[in-house]
Amino acid sequence: MATIPITKRGAEKLKEELHRLKTIERPAVINAIAEARAQGDLSENAEYEAAKDRQGFIEGRIQEVEGKLSAAQIIDPSQLDAGGKVVFGATVELEDEDSGESVTYQIVGEDEADLKLGLINVSSPIARALIGKDEGDTAEVQAPGGVRHYEIVAVSYR
Repeated sequence: MATIPITKRGAEKLKEELHRLKTIERPAVINAIAEARAQGDLSENAEYEAAKDRQGFIEGRIQEVEGKLSAAQIIDPSQLDAGGKVVFGATVELEDEDSGESVTYQIVGEDEADLKLGLINVSSPIARALIGKDEGDTAEVQAPGGVRHYEIVAVSYR
């Protein structure tokens, strides 16, 4: 199985989710199934069916998170020294060459990506255009609205 890059913060979030699923969600759904079973006829028991569906979702998510954690290559961006190159985990300050607008993104794993927080997926078009470039370089990004050019103003590892 191929390794999946993830930041230290992203791995912690997945571990917290796994802990919550196993210690809170799983016991709660088991209790819900027991209560629904106690009501009698299971063939026409909507609460039982809903609880069983929820249990299937929780067990599937537990397996998914465990799989991701077992295949994870945990990277601590603060320990990186890529000499100013844009790499996974780097925080990059960009300036749109057309509008002069400035944005800052951190390149993270798929499960951590949240554009509102400035966290972009390593496989997104903008991240792919940035990786391997240095401060002062220009990245050409194929966006839905056409090609955009960004100047890399600063690269940091935090």
